[in-house]
Amino acid sequence: MGCPPPVVPLCASVSLLGGLTFGYELAVISGALLPLQLDFGLSCSQQELVVGSLLLGGLLASLGGGFLIDYYGRKRTILGSNLVLLVGSLSLGLAGSLPWLVLGRLAVGFAISLSSMACCIYVSELVGPRQRGVLVSLYETGITVGILLSYALNYALASAPWGWRHMFGWAAAPAVLQSLSLLFLPAGAEETVVYKDLIPLQGGEATKPGLGRPHYTFLDLFRARDNLRGRTTVGLGLVLFQQLTGQPNVLCYASTVFHSVGFRGGSSSVLASVGLGVVKVVATLTAMGLVDRAGRRVLLLAGCTLMALTVSGIGLVSFVVPMDSGPSCLAMPNATQKTGFPGGSDLLKEPSPPPMPRTAGDQWEPVLTTAKKTKFHPRARAATVTPLPALSTTSLVPPDPTPEHTLLRWTALICLMAFVSAFSFGFGPVTWLVLSEIYPGEVRGRAFAFCNSFNWATNLFISLFFLDLIGAIGLSWIFLLYGLTAVLGLGFIYFFVPETKGRTLAEIDQQFQNSRFTLSFGHRQSSAGIQYSRIKVSSAS
Repeated sequence: MGCPPPVVPLCASVSLLGGLTFGYELAVISGALLPLQLDFGLSCSQQELVVGSLLLGGLLASLGGGFLIDYYGRKRTILGSNLVLLVGSLSLGLAGSLPWLVLGRLAVGFAISLSSMACCIYVSELVGPRQRGVLVSLYETGITVGILLSYALNYALASAPWGWRHMFGWAAAPAVLQSLSLLFLPAGAEETVVYKDLIPLQGGEATKPGLGRPHYTFLDLFRARDNLRGRTTVGLGLVLFQQLTGQPNVLCYASTVFHSVGFRGGSSSVLASVGLGVVKVVATLTAMGLVDRAGRRVLLLAGCTLMALTVSGIGLVSFVVPMDSGPSCLAMPNATQKTGFPGGSDLLKEPSPPPMPRTAGDQWEPVLTTAKKTKFHPRARAATVTPLPALSTTSLVPPDPTPEHTLLRWTALICLMAFVSAFSFGFGPVTWLVLSEIYPGEVRGRAFAFCNSFNWATNLFISLFFLDLIGAIGLSWIFLLYGLTAVLGLGFIYFFVPETKGRTLAEIDQQFQNSRFTLSFGHRQSSAGIQYSRIKVSSAS
């Protein structure tokens, strides 16, 4: 039962290295942007163009990549995306002008977005139900490790001549290693494993390989056929609640929370980036150990509950303790002649890494801001444009806080750490694991990409109006709104999301086909009514 022993470590390397590449490419710009600005004289808007171009590339991949995954296969799609990534990295490493930087970032964004979707699907199909949760979640772990690795290399190469070229170039290493691992794995995983162990005796179209496999169109995702509409409801719900609970935007205020607790200057940003990054790695590793034991629903319910409590706690504390209004990118008259960042040349004296970006699972991303007099509109989906030490001058933290306020600030800090941890063992890894399991193999790539495009679009929409919303209702109410959204997400998970732990993809497919209303999944998790017959299938791989 399951796959041959050599396949498991190879799949683990494919998943880990894919996530490592994704995370590294997202975060490497945080260290490369300042030297790029100095070498090319980039204005604030040009910096946003360099960083935001990765967003456009990723969005294009999420819109069209599903068809590539379904028609050309998972393995060939990953190999093709790695080739595009190598071309993009070469363009970035040798870039001599802004257009080449933008083209390189576009190519890299397209590659990592396409590879992230194909990797999760490929690994989920290739391994058995007992390893699927761990190995797909390993991709999320790779993302967080890749981000921390990029920060380490950024620090090491910061003073090296043309160090930013080396920063971009090193992204090719994990992609090359992943491609080598793929060469030893079968291409037709969906044909050799999906129906390998258990074949349903009832339920219609799930038949033996080669005997009348069903064909689906993209529009079938919104129809009642095989309950594909119910599956799409589950997928879109998880993706939307992942974004609407506010984890990425809360991370953008990590420096503010650290600053209000008492950490000043560069140490605040260091703790906000590296410290929270370590927390995310530990939480994701915890999810890996529990996802195939406790189950997907348990992690989602526990994570969403903790998120609701902790983000509401931050909101309540901010009613009492004055906090700064948030990040800004101030286009000072001489800013682009010096550094292009708030604070002018002082930033060079005390550089600091930015808040952690978000992932493909969480889809790591900061808020980027454009200076337009007094109104700032953030951009979304990429790595970090600038460190965000610039704080509002209208609500500075008192120099001598009272003991009560100090206690409340530390409470906000603990809530922030718990909130990040809750996302990292709940929505972060489990959303993409469930999406890779619930759709039939014939339409899985297109369905996964469709949901992923909503992730990017929602991400962009929220970020575009985030600071406007702060001005309208205040930061405290936004935190409480996120808490309310998490409560709604908790109800959605309870009533709509099925438990897929320990089941083959064929069983999960049959489970959806036999359940006309997705609502029943919240209460009936037993598949006792489904009959299976074990068959022997010779492994071609």
